[in-house]
Amino acid sequence: MSIHLVIIDAMNLIRRVHAAQPDPEDIASTIQVCNRALTKIIRSSEPTHIVAVFDHTEQDRGWRAELVPEYKQGRKPMPEALQAGLDKIQDALWDIGIDSLLSSGDEADDMIATLAIKVASRDGQVTIVSTDKGYCQLLQPTLRIRDYFQQRWLDSPFIEKEFAVQPQQLTDYWGLTGISSSGVSGVPGIGPKTAATLLQRYGNLEQLYAAEDVEPKWQKKLDGTKELALRCKQVATLKTDITLGFNLQDIRYTAP
Repeated sequence: MSIHLVIIDAMNLIRRVHAAQPDPEDIASTIQVCNRALTKIIRSSEPTHIVAVFDHTEQDRGWRAELVPEYKQGRKPMPEALQAGLDKIQDALWDIGIDSLLSSGDEADDMIATLAIKVASRDGQVTIVSTDKGYCQLLQPTLRIRDYFQQRWLDSPFIEKEFAVQPQQLTDYWGLTGISSSGVSGVPGIGPKTAATLLQRYGNLEQLYAAEDVEPKWQKKLDGTKELALRCKQVATLKTDITLGFNLQDIRYTAP
C-alpha cells in the first residue's frame, strides 16, 4: 500500500481561522471552521496517514535565538482565548481522525520537516498543509506544500516566480535578505533582487563569499558579513534529524 502522509501545520491553520472569526472569544466557531477546512483537506488529499503538529505554547525561542537574539522577539503572543481553547481544538481534531503532535524543545517547523523528509526519503508521498514558505526548502518529487487559504501549491515554479531562485537556494537567499517576520536581519543593503542575482551567479553563500570576481558595488556590502549571513542561513534552515518518538502506525488515518 502506498503511503500518503498529510502534515498539518496546526497553528498556521488555526491562528488564521481564529483571526477571521467575528468573536475572538467564540472558540466553538474556530473549531467548526477548522473542522470544515480539515474535512475538505482529507477529502481532496485522501491521506493514509495524517497528523497535526503544534508548537508547545510555553517553550522559549530555542536555539535559533542563541544564533540571532532578535529571532521572533517581536512576535505577538497567542490570544488568550485561543490558548485556553487548544485542548478543545485538539479533541475536535481527534474526533475527525486527526492525531495531534505537540513539540517539546524543538519548534513545530523542525518536527514537521523531520517527519516529512523521513517519509519522503522512503518514497512515501508527503503533503504539508501550511502558508509558510519556509517549508519550500524541502521540496522534492515526493514532498509538496499546500496553501489551503490561497488554494495553491507552493511548488518550484511558485518559488522561482516569487524569489527568482531554486528551492534548494532558499536558505542562502534568506541568509542574504533576512526574514523580517521572524526578526532575522540578513546582510544590510542586500535586497531580494540583489540576493537572487548573486545566487543565480554563484549558487550559494559559500561560493559567493569565496568568489574573487564579485562586482565592487556588491562586494562592498558583502565585506565583513560572511559570519552574519551564515548565521541567518542556519536560522532559516529547518532541522530534519529530530527524534520523533513515534512511528507511522500511530498516525494512520481511519475515518470516524
